[in-house]
Amino acid sequence: MKKRKVGVITFSDGRDFVHNDLIEMNKGFQDRLVKALEATGEVEVVTASDIVWKPSLAKKAGKELMKAEVEATIFNYAIWCWPHLSVMASLYAPGPFLTYGQINPSYPGMVGQLAAAGALEQVGIMPERVWGNPEDSDVIERVMHFVRAASAAARLKGERYGMFGGRPMGMYTASANGDQWLKEFGVDVEQIDQYELVVRAEKVPKDVTKAAREWLEKLATVKYDGKQLTPEKLEKQIALYEAALSIIKEYELDFVGFKGQPEMTNNYATMDIVEAFLNDPYDWHGSKETIVAATETDMDGALTMEIFKHIAQSPVLFADVRHYFEEEDLLDLCNSGTHATYFAGKSMNPEDNLKHVELYPEDFYFPAGGAAVKHFAAPGRVTLARLARQNGEYIMTIVPGEFVKLSEAEEKKLSEKVQIEWPHAYVKLDTDMDTFLRYYPCNHTHGVYGDFVEELVQFCDIKGIDYQILGE
Repeated sequence: MKKRKVGVITFSDGRDFVHNDLIEMNKGFQDRLVKALEATGEVEVVTASDIVWKPSLAKKAGKELMKAEVEATIFNYAIWCWPHLSVMASLYAPGPFLTYGQINPSYPGMVGQLAAAGALEQVGIMPERVWGNPEDSDVIERVMHFVRAASAAARLKGERYGMFGGRPMGMYTASANGDQWLKEFGVDVEQIDQYELVVRAEKVPKDVTKAAREWLEKLATVKYDGKQLTPEKLEKQIALYEAALSIIKEYELDFVGFKGQPEMTNNYATMDIVEAFLNDPYDWHGSKETIVAATETDMDGALTMEIFKHIAQSPVLFADVRHYFEEEDLLDLCNSGTHATYFAGKSMNPEDNLKHVELYPEDFYFPAGGAAVKHFAAPGRVTLARLARQNGEYIMTIVPGEFVKLSEAEEKKLSEKVQIEWPHAYVKLDTDMDTFLRYYPCNHTHGVYGDFVEELVQFCDIKGIDYQILGE
């Protein structure tokens, strides 16, 4: 994944004799912050060429960071700094902004940070604030919460979503207003007919689909039944994947959604292989960047996934909120296609994951047939979330939890009660089911391994979106 580009501007006293006397100390504090950020392995730091102590340098520093196209800017304070310099730099430096206060008790750095933050807020700029030693892992992690959220907001801007097909099966929650997306997130929506997938799939060379099928047969378990799933139908799904890749490249799409039901699933083939492997960090061609793909053209679902992708820089789950097993206190997240096979083993290596995957014949819902991508999610801490609209206003619902690994016998028993053909993620939520069902906004959920609650909260703050956390 591409590193997050962050700008750093260090401020100083506006009196030349004070500035000159303290410049080396100020540079030392800046170097410590830069070193800590770079040590995360996630950040490319761009520092202004000067320590800022007068207006001309404030403007110069901001313009340097603008030219460098940083995704966020950190204002660094170790001594008393004249606050108007931060305001002037903010006119040019790319936001959002974080004011960072160093621990330096001999000099009033905290005073400088608070004066600058207050000045910014008075003119309508609401910076995040962090104070402490950059060598403190808790402190730098608080900075990284902001950096991840800010870079996600920046990376959405100018992206393009490819919408293959229209509203699925009457789901209002799957459809969104493209104008609102562009205004609030900077995302453009391209609408494409699913027929384009069929036309291009028919032109994919047979040697390409045959090689991909043999790769799947080698690494996964393929349960051909001679009816719903045959080698020919699996190759048809593979051809749809290749068609999707070609359209994504030609239209310069960043993330996508496929309607699937009922046109494709009734008449051609299911989109399960397409959706799973777009969301994966690999396919039969080798390693690749994940491409967020939502089933049922769920626009706000795809947008939630894209935010997760930029924050966590890992594959993202799409699932139905399918069933709650009361005795086990487990929520079953289950959907035919869009569970990336990554979740079967939590590995970036396809061999590690696909040995746990079965390509299972589709059931009666999908008469055109094809393979469902069946597996059980590996255990681990997860963050689930969903962007949705209430009376036209976006709100994000955040639900931390834990994916649980069951015994093989228990997995079989529970999956047979729900949907034996499809993938499952069994999650123990940090909230109770009454609360979840009372406040969760729709039938789809999305998530990643790890704790990214604070990053999502800060993303919402940056974008001016309300949020609720179920499970605090």
